[in-house]
Amino acid sequence: MAQDGQKGVAYQTVDADYFTKRGLNKYAGVASLWALGVGAVISGHFSGWNLGFATGGWGGMLAAGIIIAIMYLGLTFSIAEMSAALPHTGAAYSFARTAMGPWGGFLTGLCENVEYVITPAVIVTFITAYVVSIFGLDAAYSPLLWIGFFVVFVALNVFGLELSFKVTMVVTLISLAVLVFFWVSAFPNMDFSRWALNIGVGPDGAPVELPEGGGPWFPFGFAGVLATLPFAVWLFLAIEQLPLAAEESIDPKRDMPKGIILGMFTLIVSAFMIVLLNPSVANVGTFKLSTSLEPLLDGFRAIYGDSGVVILGIVALTGLIASFHTIIYAQGRQIYSLSRAGYFPRGLSVTHGTHRTPHVAMIVGALVGLGVMLAIWFALGAEKGSATIGSVLLNMAVSGAMFSYIAQAVSFILLRKNSPHIARPYRSPLGVPGAVLTIVIAVVTLGYQAQDPNFTKGVLWVLVWFAVAIAYFAVYGRHKLVLSPEEEFAQSGGKSEYRTH
Repeated sequence: MAQDGQKGVAYQTVDADYFTKRGLNKYAGVASLWALGVGAVISGHFSGWNLGFATGGWGGMLAAGIIIAIMYLGLTFSIAEMSAALPHTGAAYSFARTAMGPWGGFLTGLCENVEYVITPAVIVTFITAYVVSIFGLDAAYSPLLWIGFFVVFVALNVFGLELSFKVTMVVTLISLAVLVFFWVSAFPNMDFSRWALNIGVGPDGAPVELPEGGGPWFPFGFAGVLATLPFAVWLFLAIEQLPLAAEESIDPKRDMPKGIILGMFTLIVSAFMIVLLNPSVANVGTFKLSTSLEPLLDGFRAIYGDSGVVILGIVALTGLIASFHTIIYAQGRQIYSLSRAGYFPRGLSVTHGTHRTPHVAMIVGALVGLGVMLAIWFALGAEKGSATIGSVLLNMAVSGAMFSYIAQAVSFILLRKNSPHIARPYRSPLGVPGAVLTIVIAVVTLGYQAQDPNFTKGVLWVLVWFAVAIAYFAVYGRHKLVLSPEEEFAQSGGKSEYRTH
């Protein structure tokens, strides 16, 4: 056992078989990485973002989207640089481990863990809402649908890396095609002033519908813009998962930055189009979308009527399925990397003997996400749970993401300052100012997220998970670390060559 008293951790010696049982295959190129990044986010263009209309109106949503896009540009350029310099599966944990030591790496990984365990849960609630609406099912059956979707898509991710990436490419391309089809359909049916500007402010400060439209762009003022920031995050959330595929990328130092940046600009175009067109369609409108769980389906219904609602609904599901599938992939790799290094129980990082995928990590992550969903469902009661679970889970996912973004931006600044010797095949054009901007916007977003009445319900669960995990690491995990590629690189001060054992 090797001690590192200065950092308060100890490394245990493992036999050669340890890493053999935790091997990954290489497959992904630029196109696969682009699909993984866009696919992870694209569900946010189908559902979730529109809830921000209730706090900011149309103009508030647009302005919040621009601010959040700036935050993500600062973040993605920073992680593009770090992922090429530190091409490890650990991603955020790896960056923070090298920049801030074991505790910094662990806490950053913990924040990201909340995001990737809870985000699939959020998405499956939206998938279920679509299915219930399409087929007229009783919402009481929602938990059975959750379980069914988790079983199918965890299985698809377990049975081979190549299969997983091919499914990702197909559903991502179909999702984008669906969005483009909607945009083309919406243009001749839009009336921006009448429908997008149909939110006003009632005497009690709550949003009210303006039957003739023509309302203000910013009905809730600048405060409404800031209150809408957490919902605008849903337009880009999870693009940062791409570095988790580093050890399954053929040439991560070259391809990872390209995949991240191409993905980000694809999402910026799509986000603008959906924010402009979805509420502008006749008989839809911003006010109606402010409480809708299936905004794109509402748009299709308004254009094509109810006769084809089943087909249109199934088509509209593709974006949600794309993100659900890809974030389960990311969830598995994130848990795998922390487990392989000993921060989480080591058994979680064992990979499938035939398919070389982190099946244990994906199954356990899915069970935890499902467990949280079911606990909230039964704690609130089926009727109330159906109405609020998406918002509670969304707050949990976004809060975990914001903390991880702050930690990653801090890691970028520290690595630029303290480790200039690390080879950087790609350098962020925004540099340290871009990372600082990311931190500022993330902090403001967290502050306004805390004002959401559902925030407290969700964050309490996050704090419980943090307390349990930190206690585990403090008492046990920090004495059982392993020199995984991330740890080896960090231990050398970034001077060792990248290896995946």
